[in-house]
Amino acid sequence: MGILDSFGALVSSIIASIVLLVFAIVSFFITVFMVQVGAGLAGYSPSGDYIVLSAAILATGAIVAGATPMSSLAGVEE
Repeated sequence: MGILDSFGALVSSIIASIVLLVFAIVSFFITVFMVQVGAGLAGYSPSGDYIVLSAAILATGAIVAGATPMSSLAGVEE
């Protein structure tokens, strides 16, 4: 049963990677929309490349911040 267990772990890792990739793409599109609307509310009309660049920076920061353990900031030792 060791081979079947490792195959199941491999399949679950692949599925988890696909789900995380889909969530990252969706969050990027939501961030693009928010940056575009925010720029419009502020009276700016930036070109599309600046909107995508700022959305990519924001989405990357959010993904990295979500992956970072927060216990080190609170002073909690594991």
